[in-house]
Amino acid sequence: MKYRITHTTIYNYSQAVGLCQNEAKLQPRDFWRQQCQSSRFEITPTPADFRERTDFFGNRLAYFAIQQPHKQLTVTAISEVMLFPRQNTMDLDNQVAWEQVRDMLQESPNQIQTQAQSQFQSQNLGVELLDARQYIFDSPMATTSPELADYAKNSFLPNRPLVEVVRDLMQRIYTDFIYDPTFTTIATPLSDVLAHRRGVCQDFAHLAIAGLRAYGIASRYISGYIETATQPGKLRLVGADASHAWFAVYLPGSGWLEFDPTNNKLPHDQHITLAWGRDYSDVTPLKGIAFGGGQHTLSVSVDVLRLA
Repeated sequence: MKYRITHTTIYNYSQAVGLCQNEAKLQPRDFWRQQCQSSRFEITPTPADFRERTDFFGNRLAYFAIQQPHKQLTVTAISEVMLFPRQNTMDLDNQVAWEQVRDMLQESPNQIQTQAQSQFQSQNLGVELLDARQYIFDSPMATTSPELADYAKNSFLPNRPLVEVVRDLMQRIYTDFIYDPTFTTIATPLSDVLAHRRGVCQDFAHLAIAGLRAYGIASRYISGYIETATQPGKLRLVGADASHAWFAVYLPGSGWLEFDPTNNKLPHDQHITLAWGRDYSDVTPLKGIAFGGGQHTLSVSVDVLRLA
């Protein structure tokens, strides 16, 4: 499946901005399920400095600086991405219990390598486990708490396969929480989301991640897009799609398995990945510093177009 994604962000300022420096994570990354075939930026005003690199998590990052006065900043990222289906669906039938995964992630490096080779016959698994360990700790926007652990507890039945634990938690979040884009902001704490049972995809992903980490399970945050299906008989609305968020869990022997609690489904050929990290703060699509500007308004438009 091939898609063209056009993501446009417009800042309008009440006063002129003299200088701004920005970081954008708006270029899809490459991995086994996805290949970014092209990606480019259209930025107005034209940046005086523009550079690209990869960050700590392997995400594509673009830095740009604008050094001329401006009252509007427009950043558009245009990418074409090819998605590939998972060839081995047996990963979803993996029967490794969550307690065993938790214990493997808590072992010393030497024990991890020995256990990985003896149980899973993999030379690379020890390295994968060590990398996954960074995702079992609290992060700025996905912090565990007794309340979150208590909510997740019903999914963590003794000796239950980790895949079943995560699918159950995903389904419970989908059932128990109301999607309400007016209730939360980026700064809304998870305790409020849990107490009021309302939020958006970002909140639901953080909720699942924090609940899993409370039990020692490695879980990471994924930012990206999801194709919005057009209703029969109606024209497709350009720009009506939106940024999306979901999460992934590390399963020894299978790698990272993705789950979408907002839609109660496993991402397949409609989820396009931009970046991943510990939480939203690691993958913010666009952020920066502006000198001047006064008050500002922000508008975002995302178009996900399926190509023939």
